[in-house]
Amino acid sequence: MSVEALTQITTLRIQETVAESPFYIPMTGPASRPRRSLKHDDTFIVLDSHGDIGASAGGPDGLFNADTRYLARLELVLDEVQPLLLGSNLRDDNSSLTVDLTNPDVYRQGRNVLPKDVLHIVRTIFLWRGTAYQRIGVQNHSEQTASFDLTLLFGNDFADLFEVRGERRPRRGVGAAKLLGPADVLFEYVGLDDNPRITALQFDPRPTRLAVNSATYHLDLAPKQTHSLFVIVSCNQPTASKPVPFFRGLLAHRREMREQTKGAASIETSNNIFNEVLCRSMADLNILMTDTPEGRYPYAGIPWYSTTFGRDGIITALQMLWIDPRVARGVLRRLALHQAKEIDPLADAEPGKILHEMRCGEMAALREVPFAHYYGSVDATPLFVLLAGLYVERTGDDETLGELWPAIEAALMWIDGPGDPDRDGFVEYRRASEQGLANQGWKDSYDAIFHADGRLAEGYIALAEVQGYVFAGKRLAARCAKRMGLFERARQLETEADRLAERFEGAFWCDDIGTYALALDGAKQPCRVRTSNAGQLLFTGIVREDRARKVAAGLMQPSLFTGWGIRTVAQGEARYNPMSYHDGSIWPHDNALIALGLARYGLKHSVEQLFKALFDAASYMDLRRLPELFCGFRREKGRGPTLYPVACAPQAWASATPFTLLEAALGLEFDADRSEIRLHNPRLPAFLNEVVLRDLRLGASSADLRVRRHGDEVSLEVMKTRGQIQVSIVLSR
Repeated sequence: MSVEALTQITTLRIQETVAESPFYIPMTGPASRPRRSLKHDDTFIVLDSHGDIGASAGGPDGLFNADTRYLARLELVLDEVQPLLLGSNLRDDNSSLTVDLTNPDVYRQGRNVLPKDVLHIVRTIFLWRGTAYQRIGVQNHSEQTASFDLTLLFGNDFADLFEVRGERRPRRGVGAAKLLGPADVLFEYVGLDDNPRITALQFDPRPTRLAVNSATYHLDLAPKQTHSLFVIVSCNQPTASKPVPFFRGLLAHRREMREQTKGAASIETSNNIFNEVLCRSMADLNILMTDTPEGRYPYAGIPWYSTTFGRDGIITALQMLWIDPRVARGVLRRLALHQAKEIDPLADAEPGKILHEMRCGEMAALREVPFAHYYGSVDATPLFVLLAGLYVERTGDDETLGELWPAIEAALMWIDGPGDPDRDGFVEYRRASEQGLANQGWKDSYDAIFHADGRLAEGYIALAEVQGYVFAGKRLAARCAKRMGLFERARQLETEADRLAERFEGAFWCDDIGTYALALDGAKQPCRVRTSNAGQLLFTGIVREDRARKVAAGLMQPSLFTGWGIRTVAQGEARYNPMSYHDGSIWPHDNALIALGLARYGLKHSVEQLFKALFDAASYMDLRRLPELFCGFRREKGRGPTLYPVACAPQAWASATPFTLLEAALGLEFDADRSEIRLHNPRLPAFLNEVVLRDLRLGASSADLRVRRHGDEVSLEVMKTRGQIQVSIVLSR
């Protein structure tokens, strides 16, 4: 078959997929340069390895603020040629990106006027308070004076993030560019939502030549001479205000980042590579955290999900609960504030539902996309109840419980009311409008929920893991009710949880495949497909003891466990595809929740296998960073895992995964009422001989612990305590 025919077929298939999934993220070609990203609160930037924006194909480049691109191009050239890359590095704490460049051979009229490798160009870039700062340092390492033009090419489109993702709009607002002086350029845009947006570029010193799309510096550098240029790009800042100077801003930014991590437990292990994984994970979580009026909130991921997501925020907070419960408090308070109060079909909103996604770009404001405040998530509401209960048990924070209780009750009312439209006792979903998401669990691809023969599930769909979330949520809410003296309400919730578990076993267990169905479709027919969803059921505790071991054994079979982690869908199933988004790929956070489930049922050997698989995968990844997902190909000796091309990195719940795996291995439990930390059946994988936890807090007290491995056993040393606290190992079968 010809290349042209293959290209046509591929194009048709892409068009077919996009038609099925209106918010599909296309990948039309390879990125010619690797991408790097930085974030601060509601602003993030995606650059290539040279520090450029928009200079190479294949990436979602730009400076973004509040779902709008405020700079679409910023490219550095020397005498109209691109410099050569020496290296590109993110600082360990993610506070800045440093790029080292040099010059190629530069010719004028056929004569080499600037031999290669005589200029060292260093670009240092950071974000702070809605502003991108860049220093360009140049040093001449030759014995001759170097004369050249250094030019910055820039431009903007004020594209909505969904336009950058591939959505097409018939109409747009009006933009303009103008010079404000010899060193200042302004881009303006008034959207169809009548909201003005402004990008201001300031150059220091003033360029030799300045236009609305370029700034050129003519430099004559003596031997060994250095020179610095500064570029500051501000999003929606008053034109009269001047950002703080580069170095003062950089120091203030790093100081703020250090302050924000105070109060969280720290971890050090005997394995240097795992220490690097943990440091990268914590640094990524720190930049994804966004200060909101309700507290710090982990935005889901860069570039596509840098905003408030309900499910992602809840699960990330749950994963971080043992390290820093303050994150959960911020998540719960923010989601309670934005809980749905009325019915809105376009937003899939019903009273009591917890937010799925919040957007503030032009397309969301005009409802060209339904995501301004979008509630099309069937699992965020029970997960909210679940997290609230876990947070209270972790902290004993009855004041926050009292503040959250009306939102918890509203969520429970939705679970028992609109969340169960046919009153069969299971929470189900079906989008209320064609603009909404077709699938509303965490596997939200259009083809993620299907039957054994490959048919897509139709009608109201009841996902297996969602019933587990409801079960665990009601159990935890019952314990919260007891804390508040609401004993009758507690008994009611306990009874409802028990009845749900009984109904669930009868409706979802599939003896023929040895595990639980992926879902029930609208006709109450089970989707008899082997998936990772059953592993998340272990985490919730809804699974019967005798069936838990069958589920776990199935998850660790080669059809699901690849050696890098557990696939979302088992090899051999109708829609299995290891390169898909949800039908055979590996998601670190999914594996993390499965690990907690395996630990719950005492299956620590499987926890150890899973821990090692994800650690090995992370050791191969760029920056030791676990991405949102990667391909589900079987592990082969001498080869690393296969990447998924448009995965978010960093991504919050992937970044939190190493901490969850450690929690599962150590069996960490917290009893705030007794001021006790317990290690339940702790076991360390073979690559960890020692783990030291410092400033592990429980209320006003804290402890420093050292756990050492001795074969399959561990020893515990309480190195230091502050306040009244007990630490113990609990061993049980």
